[in-house]
Amino acid sequence: MSRRPHSPECSPRPQKKQKQDRLTSENYKNGVFLAPMVRSGALPTRLFALKHGATMVWGPEIVDKAILHAKREVDPVTGVVSYNGVSRAIWTTHPVEKPHLIYQIGSADPELAVQAARTVMQDVSGIDLNCGCPKPFSTHSGMGAALLTNPDLLCSILTALRKAMPEQISVSAKIRLLPSQEDTLKLVERICGTGICALTVHCRTRNMRDKERAMIERLKEIVQFVEGLGKGIAVVENGDCQGWEDAKRVREVTGAHSVMIARAGEANPTCFSDEPLLDLDKTLLPSYLRLSRYLDNNWSLTKFCVTQFKGGRVNIKKAESIKTRQMLAQAKGYESTTELVGEWTGEDEMKRIIETIESNPPRLRRLQTLECASNEELGMPLSTPAAMASVIFPSVVSSCDEDISYTTPQNTQNPEPPSSCAPFLPNSFQSKGPLPAKSDPVTPTPTVAV
Repeated sequence: MSRRPHSPECSPRPQKKQKQDRLTSENYKNGVFLAPMVRSGALPTRLFALKHGATMVWGPEIVDKAILHAKREVDPVTGVVSYNGVSRAIWTTHPVEKPHLIYQIGSADPELAVQAARTVMQDVSGIDLNCGCPKPFSTHSGMGAALLTNPDLLCSILTALRKAMPEQISVSAKIRLLPSQEDTLKLVERICGTGICALTVHCRTRNMRDKERAMIERLKEIVQFVEGLGKGIAVVENGDCQGWEDAKRVREVTGAHSVMIARAGEANPTCFSDEPLLDLDKTLLPSYLRLSRYLDNNWSLTKFCVTQFKGGRVNIKKAESIKTRQMLAQAKGYESTTELVGEWTGEDEMKRIIETIESNPPRLRRLQTLECASNEELGMPLSTPAAMASVIFPSVVSSCDEDISYTTPQNTQNPEPPSSCAPFLPNSFQSKGPLPAKSDPVTPTPTVAV
């Protein structure tokens, strides 16, 4: 499909002006977010996530040098903002998602990170530094999870970003756990001194993979530690959350201020709703294809995203689903999916999304603080996680002695111990409170000159 001509200037069609306010740490609390995902975090996915209840969304990691060479263009029909490379769009966004959009940078250089952030800051509300991706395309240049072993460089990038960005642009970071809890706390202390307003912790180590159980119980001490620093920084949990309702369980276990969803959002962008869509081949797939074509989303990217959709079947038989998947596998472009889509009413899809987002601002959708009944009313103590879980999820309480609040969601493996050889903390482990302030904090690894 040929790309429509773009205008290098702003869209001539007047956009409804949205009220802008500064993103602070409070905006990162009591929410459920769409995680940054390469390929899967495409513009249509983010828009559907916002429509169905995501509080904020993260764009996919974009390497600093890549965006510096991109040309910003605006589609005069759809309003889509594209940062185009030589042959394709490197990153796309739409003005309607700006108040809820966090741009994630992959960088190992403070100056390049600042240049990249300045390039896109007119289209986003926050900048996030990727310090956790373990994939070779990120770590080979010292970016992503490689920054975990180079805390001086990591902190210098965050400090530079916070100094360079205007007040209304938030700065945050996303890390992974270190094998040692003590080293993790030392690293977190240094990161919290850079001026960030939020820290996302993927509760796996660099060597762990997605099929291994996230060690979410380790996060509770980290949250207490950050709160003890008194900087008001929000801590966001990432790992093994299945949706809006499951986020309540995760928050109860971890004490995290908010929860971030990756794989479940990839499989079903409507998982942020109280009632996620089922029968996705009929309820979501056609709408996603219509919207993607209207927004001129790259076909290969769209095809990848829709093939990741997974959800419960109620009114669709397995044979129908298999037929749909076979049709998608053979499709060479949007025209090949007309039988699945019907009429190409992508503009109507976009109008509905804009109306939903503007009438129910996503950043106002919040998880409520859990208010438990008294022990006497329940006839049982709430001193244990299992007892608390019976209040939140009474339908899933088992008669066994297993700690329900730590139960791994279905279809997620739970190796014992994790392959990274990072053991769980003993039950007797007690936090000693925040580390004392130091002029030159000890780092998990030898420092290097920056």
